[in-house]
Amino acid sequence: MIVCSCNVLSDRQIRDALTDAESPARTAGQVYRCLGCSAQCGRCARTIRKLIDDVNAANCGGCARECPAHALVEGHSQRHNHPHNHTHTESFPVAAE
Repeated sequence: MIVCSCNVLSDRQIRDALTDAESPARTAGQVYRCLGCSAQCGRCARTIRKLIDDVNAANCGGCARECPAHALVEGHSQRHNHPHNHTHTESFPVAAE
């Protein structure tokens, strides 16, 4: 799906920039720079931030009750098949711009 029509960026390209093993992007500005472009009209920034939140939450592996990044995923169900007595050992910052 095209997220940015000005730069013709797809959600796959943005997700790839966010999960780059060497230097993952953490902000919308970093995503643009990683993909060799810059913001034009800015209408896609909200969607890029949502993708950042989704990727951070997916990397977390915890449940919404214990992980603030995971709680940002819209429609996330708190009905998991695991007990909710675990703690997170790694933190995945939620990028804000």
